[in-house]
Amino acid sequence: MSKKSIIVGGVELKWDLETGEALFEGRDVVLFWTSAMETFFDTIKDISGIEATQLVLETTGFRQGVIVGEGFKDMKHIDTSNVVEWISNTYAPAGWGKVEIVEMDVEKNTFTMHIQNDWEYKMNLLKNNNAEGIFVPSHYAGVLTGLFGSNFWYKTIQYQNEDTPYSIVEYFPSEVTVQQNIHELSRKQEADQIRKLEALVDDHTKALQSLVKELSSPIIPVLEGIIVVPMIGSYDEQRTEDLIFKTLTELPKHKAHYLLIDLTGLNQHITEHTASLIDKLGASARLLGTEVILVGISPELAIIIAQSQNSLKTFESLQSLQHGIYYALGRSGRKII
Repeated sequence: MSKKSIIVGGVELKWDLETGEALFEGRDVVLFWTSAMETFFDTIKDISGIEATQLVLETTGFRQGVIVGEGFKDMKHIDTSNVVEWISNTYAPAGWGKVEIVEMDVEKNTFTMHIQNDWEYKMNLLKNNNAEGIFVPSHYAGVLTGLFGSNFWYKTIQYQNEDTPYSIVEYFPSEVTVQQNIHELSRKQEADQIRKLEALVDDHTKALQSLVKELSSPIIPVLEGIIVVPMIGSYDEQRTEDLIFKTLTELPKHKAHYLLIDLTGLNQHITEHTASLIDKLGASARLLGTEVILVGISPELAIIIAQSQNSLKTFESLQSLQHGIYYALGRSGRKII
């Protein structure tokens, strides 16, 4: 009683309880409950995500089918003359549901299958969802690939549901391979990661630009009615507009009578554009009733200002910020004691 052998649909199944062997047409097999397969699939999805899981199932189903097709091609001498009967008789005893080739074009080497109540469909029913089969349809593409030695792919026309008693799947020779699908997913995932990194870099860049904007040209109210604007580094068009707008907005708020533009941070690197910026800023401040004083003037910078085509020479210029503050206090009738 430890050994048992039966024939189901022309397929031989053997069990040897002493050795623990289960054989399907002379080859080792293992049985799983459909609910156990559901857990297996869900675990892959939890780890890999939905898109990667679909590719894993499709690739695995196809490759398993290739092994089956190649094995039975040698064992049963299967070709287009008996493949219809073999497909139907082999998979039903194995618990894969009813599968039938309903249409076959020998010249074009195309097949149309009806797949009914396969284990993947039952597994999806257990989860109470309308998930579409991936593993089983791709498996039969692998079977045909193994049988005929050329690559087959598939297209599901209709999935089994409450209104349709079976899935309708077309199989045809194709240059599409699972390796290509794997590479495409890898490239897509790499592209997605690159886009995420670019978005992250863009967000950080905007944050840094905002921080630089706040720190690079601060408005410093040193004393009542006296404002200092230190100029540091180079100024492009955007930074120039930001400086002028911010300064002119802050002057009325602080009731500034004196604006000290500190040029210490420019050193000798003042350009015609920077000189024009200073001229424009000073002229605009004057229109608001604010007297402009240039401070932090080095001998080298004084030469550059003197040679400039702008009207910077019309502004009061002093050597240091300290001198500028004392000067503004004196002009306003105050002094530090």
